Amino acid sequence: MKFLWDSALGLLVVTGGLLGLTLPFGKLATAAGVPAMVWAFVISLGAGGALLLALLLRGERIKLTARKLRYFFVTAAVSYAFPNLLMFSAIPHLGAGYTGIMFTLSPVITLVFSILLGVRRPNLLGVIGIAVGFIGAVMVALTRGEAGQPADYFWVTIGLLIPVSLAAGNIYRTVDWPEGTGPIELAVGSHLASATLLLLGILTLFGWQAFVPLGAVPPVVVAQMASASAMFAFFFRLQAVGGPVYLSQIGYVAAAVGLFAGTIFLGEHYQLLTWAGAVIITAGVFITTKAQSRPSAKAQSQAA
Repeated sequence: MKFLWDSALGLLVVTGGLLGLTLPFGKLATAAGVPAMVWAFVISLGAGGALLLALLLRGERIKLTARKLRYFFVTAAVSYAFPNLLMFSAIPHLGAGYTGIMFTLSPVITLVFSILLGVRRPNLLGVIGIAVGFIGAVMVALTRGEAGQPADYFWVTIGLLIPVSLAAGNIYRTVDWPEGTGPIELAVGSHLASATLLLLGILTLFGWQAFVPLGAVPPVVVAQMASASAMFAFFFRLQAVGGPVYLSQIGYVAAAVGLFAGTIFLGEHYQLLTWAGAVIITAGVFITTKAQSRPSAKAQSQAA
């Protein structure tokens, strides 16, 4: 476990894999009538609650400050509540796989934001890795079976807003990371803040009856909470070890995992070119990992 905790590649694979499971879980939930905002609340409450319990059992406490509260709520809105709401709203219209492809755009947008803001300037090999992964993502997007039915432009736009929000969150979490604060504490605070924001929205727009459909999918609720808790513990550690651009690579892993999960658990079928795209996505991740291991990349990571 210590090796995994210090390995950028290991953290990337685990975090991206758990993120990929969110797509089939979300599809099952929304198909059962669970509102998108409620399912986003389930993820944040499950992750925040479980990690808070783990933190307390270790004898640690969250020391609240004005800066931490700002970090918690900005991160909650930009990185979790808003993109999750967009994602689960779009899945019924775009399909789980097509929506998952939107995650793969996050590295490119994160890179653009990172360069514009001077947070981090990846080396040439890192840019090549991102480009290779993006080519694979385009291949998958062009051959996605569930996206065969033309989607309304409104929902396509909603889907495209997902990686924009995720990229903004990647940059913000790096530049405003509270000094001396561990990843678990940040995960707990941010997710409980997200759950608070979403709960207020649910009660305002729908009322308590919005939670009734959860009773139809209790195993999915438990599985989603468990995977979300594990994912965000690794997520914040990956943020610290790899930096914002490397962190954004989890979208590539999640897209590939979503393809396998859709095939095995949801009976979805994909063309050969789709699987070829998934392989190219994986190659892009390994190229970026190689770039991350170079001394210049490490120095930039520490500076970020």
